[in-house]
Amino acid sequence: MIVAIIHSKIVRTLVLIGFLAVAALSLYGVRWLHQPLTAAVNGPQLIEIIDGDSLYRVGHRYGGELGLTHVRFWVWYARLYNLTDIQRGEYELPRELTPVSLLRLLNSGQVKQRTISLIEGTTLKEALSVLEQIPTLSEGEPLTPAAVRQKLQIEQENPEGWLFPDTYAYTKQTTAWQLLEQSHKKLKRVLAQEWEGRAENLPYETPYEALIMASIVEKETGVPHERAEIAGVFVRRLQQGMRLQTDPTIIYGLGDSYQGDIKRKHLRQRTPYNTYVINGLPPTPIALAGREAIHAALHPADGSSLYFVAKGDGSHQFSATLSQHQAAVKQFQLNRKADYRSTQ
Repeated sequence: MIVAIIHSKIVRTLVLIGFLAVAALSLYGVRWLHQPLTAAVNGPQLIEIIDGDSLYRVGHRYGGELGLTHVRFWVWYARLYNLTDIQRGEYELPRELTPVSLLRLLNSGQVKQRTISLIEGTTLKEALSVLEQIPTLSEGEPLTPAAVRQKLQIEQENPEGWLFPDTYAYTKQTTAWQLLEQSHKKLKRVLAQEWEGRAENLPYETPYEALIMASIVEKETGVPHERAEIAGVFVRRLQQGMRLQTDPTIIYGLGDSYQGDIKRKHLRQRTPYNTYVINGLPPTPIALAGREAIHAALHPADGSSLYFVAKGDGSHQFSATLSQHQAAVKQFQLNRKADYRSTQ
């Protein structure tokens, strides 16, 4: 009888000790789940979830770096609260990071966003070169104009101008072709919108011709407020049967042989793009045109000017007659100041 009583007390004591131990461990675990990890001390870090990753794998891969000391308990908690559906991608860890907030972040799919800008007035080759500088984007087949034409199903043999210059967000999983397709679709959308609201009596038969003009306006513009005025000059020249005679088309036609200076021989050199030689518009755009340039090409400013020359501060002197233009050339080009520049 006494032995039974003693045995019963021992059992109850052991049960109580076990209960207290479990309670203490649970309390410690709950506190640990909500305590800052070492990443909160060291500042933002990047971790990446790849295909096939499990919470165990992620925990063991980054546990030491983050101070995730109880990976099994962390995974148990995730299963208990349905937080095991982690999304692949690259995550930037905030300074305030706990095991629980880490789980929520990995389940949110809010992967790190980066941005890349395609600049107005750059050529397609230059835009592709920008994309190629980012290894995660340029993996796969080479980025060439020929590949762009095929992938984006562009009708023209030269796909120049068929991208929209803008800033685009991407993740580590984004490909260059996804960005190119996004840019191409945006260009078509913007061009269609601007064409729908175009002014009357323009010398374009198609939106593509307006895009060609917009690219020339983009290359000639040094200050934004002159876009419509420059477009007006070119539109009036087309309407009067005058050649456009714009230097950026010469440069584009010379391609890699252009060495930074237009010489007299270049003015006479026949290429499909030399508007000192050909009549009308060149066969394709010569650069990426933004919405403002497209709008200017479709809403040219009224006036009588048929010529313009760079003044050396980014702006231009506009003239209605050849004699006025020649005087402006003498003033601003033949007697250039030391601080002359073609852009603002």
